[in-house]
Amino acid sequence: MTTTTDPILPTRLEDLVALFDVRPTDAPTSDEDRVEALRAPKFGTKFSDHMARISWSSADGWKDRRIEKYGPLLLDPATAVLHYAQEIFEGLKAYKHADGSVWTFRPDQNAARFARSAHRLALPSLSVDDFIGSLAALVRTDIDWVPDGEDSSLYLRPFMYASEAFLGVRPSLEVEYLVIASPVGPYFAGGVRPVSIYVSQEYHRAGPPGGTGDAKFGGNYAASLLPQLEAQKEGFDQVCFLDAATNTYLEELGGMNVFVVMEDGTLHTPELGSILEGITRGSVLQLAADRGYDVVERRIPLAEVVAGLESGAVKEFFACGTAAVVTPVGRLAGSTFDHEVNGGEPGELTMAIRQELTDIQYGRAEDRHGWMRRLA
Repeated sequence: MTTTTDPILPTRLEDLVALFDVRPTDAPTSDEDRVEALRAPKFGTKFSDHMARISWSSADGWKDRRIEKYGPLLLDPATAVLHYAQEIFEGLKAYKHADGSVWTFRPDQNAARFARSAHRLALPSLSVDDFIGSLAALVRTDIDWVPDGEDSSLYLRPFMYASEAFLGVRPSLEVEYLVIASPVGPYFAGGVRPVSIYVSQEYHRAGPPGGTGDAKFGGNYAASLLPQLEAQKEGFDQVCFLDAATNTYLEELGGMNVFVVMEDGTLHTPELGSILEGITRGSVLQLAADRGYDVVERRIPLAEVVAGLESGAVKEFFACGTAAVVTPVGRLAGSTFDHEVNGGEPGELTMAIRQELTDIQYGRAEDRHGWMRRLA
């Protein structure tokens, strides 16, 4: 049922893939080991045989597009990324459809966000053509690594880092771009379940607008790890962060955007500026609007949400991102409050949007917005 309005037409995609020199691994995974890895894949623990790679220098620009053996990177101790964290990354999935074809979801949006992140971190911009071409070239080389189990997919991780060996504080004159791939299964092994969220009022994942909160780079994720660890010790699954300027407005989890469903039929999510512009976030907004919901992007005070949970004005609370798609929240707590959400059960809109989104991704429903792109 998949349709596409891909600006990169199939014939041109072939030309983009052809730019990549395929250098096959000399140590391919055996069929038996690969089948075992795909039997019950865990997120980010097993990787396919190859990786896509493009090199950049200030003198020559982007060059040497290739698919090469997956393996360790050779880094000089003075490599700039190790000292100044000049790196960015993306995350998206390749889905096998019933006819055996392999598709991905809105890669043009990932490419655009990758370029925005690169600009903020003073890294060179990678074209949409190179971004999507690298995905297709890698997937076609390692197509046997795309799982076909229920809610399984091949997770794709494009990333870019400053590779120049130089300790001066300036943008690197050399950069490496790579894509690696990892087969993944359902995010929730026992089925979708509501998670518990602790709202941190002590730590922040990023600074106010003008900082790096809207860039997808490791520093923002590193900042979330300590509060995440502390919350897990108290029995919570995830942490929700507040804005750094006033410590009063909801922002996002360590790796997911958040949504609040109100009793009046409106859907609210924190406005952009200091948070990541999630691809799934934008898709949820569109699908909710398609269902007739009023969607509102605004600053959401934590106090308003807590009061809404007490009064019943807040019906559902959920998070979304590439890995878990849409995740229901069954408990929201902080230092001065602790409330169940929707009786601790998944919300109706939460689950309806999750189902619709995954049906589109796996080719089980019409792609009426033209979000899917065929890779192989």
